Amino acid sequence: MGTRLIEFTIAAAPPPRLDKALSRDVPAEAALSRTRLARLIAEGAVRVDGVVVTDAKARVAEGAGIIITVEEAEDSHIGPEDIPLDIVFEDADLIVVNKPAGMVVHPAPGSPSGTLVNALLHHCGDDLSGVGGVKRPGIVHRIDKETSGLLVVAKSDAAHQGLAAQFEAHSVERYYRALCYGVPDANDPRLRGVKGVSFEPGNVLRLTTQLARHKTDRQKQAVLFHGGRHAVTRARIVEPFGTPPVVALIECWLETGRTHQIRVHMAHAGHGLIGDPVYGGKRKLAQKALPTQAAEAVRAFPRQALHAAILGFEHPVTGEHLRFEAPIPQDMAGLIAALRAPLT
Repeated sequence: MGTRLIEFTIAAAPPPRLDKALSRDVPAEAALSRTRLARLIAEGAVRVDGVVVTDAKARVAEGAGIIITVEEAEDSHIGPEDIPLDIVFEDADLIVVNKPAGMVVHPAPGSPSGTLVNALLHHCGDDLSGVGGVKRPGIVHRIDKETSGLLVVAKSDAAHQGLAAQFEAHSVERYYRALCYGVPDANDPRLRGVKGVSFEPGNVLRLTTQLARHKTDRQKQAVLFHGGRHAVTRARIVEPFGTPPVVALIECWLETGRTHQIRVHMAHAGHGLIGDPVYGGKRKLAQKALPTQAAEAVRAFPRQALHAAILGFEHPVTGEHLRFEAPIPQDMAGLIAALRAPLT
């Protein structure tokens, strides 16, 4: 494996710790995050005025000469695959893709190939500068296999750390479009009695619970009110369908990002997503509330009707605010068109 030397000088008024001083002064083109720098210090890869320093808390003076030895990123054990991608944005540090329903994000025992990561390894090739010392795309968030929509993926270590910090701080803007059973309206007295449910101005449904893996079904998440991880979802009605309304197009947005969060929260509220095989179930719709063709389309919809429509964040390297929107995919658009058909 080859190596590269990164040489620079500590500027005026350095921070009191070596790792912080390196993070401030290392050339941007080196694409080294503070986490990676701390690891390099511990590995003995940092020399200060010719002397190896392995203590991240060591003091460093203005004008000190720094040499960092970095091993070139090694190839990932995951194989590249020539799979078409819908690329919304790409630069040297990150890529935003519109993932189709049916594609797994990362290889796993049940899905060793055909994933978004396999496709990105083929698409990016040598453009991947390395995440954690390996030439691989940096996955900072995921959406379920059968959920469509926007994902941002890091191509460099610095971008990976910067994006991960934004997701941890819940500062990333994420809006979803979904089709659910029923209409989550503040005027519904049943909803007022569901624990964890409240309404905010503008008829915005707010769901606040804890989420954890289900005790008996390890593929599911369960709503808790003690233990687990804090989770907050908001939703508003975009368009109700039926006479009386029995289905709604809703917009959901996340304050936190937990596994299956929207799906399990909407099911907890009694408004499971159409087509969701895990949480939504097959519900009986009120007779004659929808045209026959629309009711059939609801029953036959093959996946959870959920789409990651909007993604906004600060570029982790340039600081520019980026915001992207992906149109509703054809299968959901077809279902919406069927629901809009007039009763005859």
